[in-house]
Amino acid sequence: MKSKMPIAPMLAVGLLGGCVNVSAPDKPIVINLNINVTQEVVYRLDNDAKSVIKRNPGIF
Repeated sequence: MKSKMPIAPMLAVGLLGGCVNVSAPDKPIVINLNINVTQEVVYRLDNDAKSVIKRNPGIF
């Protein structure tokens, strides 16, 4: 069997496809980035290191 599809609608869709225009904006693009960076340093000392620091407070 042959399919009887009308050619006119397919032709109209092809003609109305159009084109896309892309142009640069007049004003520059501005991107505001608010970044907050925090750092936390966690340290642990064993008992021997703590006692050495207590005995010699001017070591650091």
